[in-house]
Amino acid sequence: MTRSSLGRVIAPALMLYALLTGCAKPQAPRGGRVSVTVAKAESRVVPLVLSAPGSVEAIQSATVHAQVGGLVTRIAFTEGDEVRAFQLLFQLDPRPFSAALAQAQGVFARDRASWVAAQAIAERGRTMLAQSLIAPQDQEQRVAAAEALRASVTSDSGAMVRARIDLENAAIRSPIRGRTSEAKVHVGDLVKANATDQPLVDVNQLAPIRVRFTLGADAIDALRGRTAAGALVHVYSANTDSLLADGKLTFVDHALDPATGTVLLKAECANTKGTLWPGESVRVRLVLAQEKVACAVPSAAVTLGQQGPFTFVMQADSTVKMQPVRVQRDAGDWSVIASGLMPGDIVVTDGQFRLAPGAKVVVRAPAPSLGATAPGKPLPGTPGR
Repeated sequence: MTRSSLGRVIAPALMLYALLTGCAKPQAPRGGRVSVTVAKAESRVVPLVLSAPGSVEAIQSATVHAQVGGLVTRIAFTEGDEVRAFQLLFQLDPRPFSAALAQAQGVFARDRASWVAAQAIAERGRTMLAQSLIAPQDQEQRVAAAEALRASVTSDSGAMVRARIDLENAAIRSPIRGRTSEAKVHVGDLVKANATDQPLVDVNQLAPIRVRFTLGADAIDALRGRTAAGALVHVYSANTDSLLADGKLTFVDHALDPATGTVLLKAECANTKGTLWPGESVRVRLVLAQEKVACAVPSAAVTLGQQGPFTFVMQADSTVKMQPVRVQRDAGDWSVIASGLMPGDIVVTDGQFRLAPGAKVVVRAPAPSLGATAPGKPLPGTPGR
């Protein structure tokens, strides 16, 4: 092989080698810097928020029982229906109750007629006694007979009213407005009167609905001296940060539970979309007030280390330092800083897990707006991390 032909073979090989080795070594970040997102610590208005687990309960709930015994002849609702107060749910066979009412009315009419006759006899007796036509003992017997029949008429009247009530109770109605559970009896079943072991259906009021939760003794200072009634309450899913409903605080207990050291609170939510269900576990955020704080940063900037919480603060030369901080409280997406930072400090909100003290950074995006809330404008109570 000649020298020229050898060169024609080697030159392409060298070019291919250079290309491959160049691709195998990615370029280092510009100046060895780490790409981060930053935000500015600032004085602003943030909500005073107390957070606690809670549970949902119906404001009204009723387990429907039969007040009279009888045969179920009709079910007048569909399971899961929203029913009105006093809406018909079940119909028992009314014929036995109609017959009992007719019998009571007949007895009442008979005894009343006898009482009217006895009263007339007693009245004539008083006239005859005044004329000494009958003995006093005879008149006493006539008056006693009239009084006995009057008592019978009173008893008959009560029996007649009772029979009418039983007939009305054969139509079993919902005592409250709400949503029905599954029916626990069927057409053709024989139900017993006032049988606690034989419920017919449950009815729960779902709108509005109540959320109950407890706060520890450390929350008493926040509650003390504030008009907590009517405070805004946000209800979130227990497992996610999904907002389920908003409501108002309606009840704060007057004393701590000595067994748990907590105070009971209740909130009421309109629940017009039916997002809350009785018995559901939720997360509650109570917004007591909007407060102006000296220093706050996005919660994403605060990292919990072995020595406690800290942030990475960006210096003028684009290096970062690890700054220990003391967090006074969390307020939704913001953390209120008690010490360690000053308004105007630039903190890293994303990318800090690739950082070490003294590392150089490059800002890849402007500070997040967190809902585009300007400094000094109140923030809504938003879910925590």
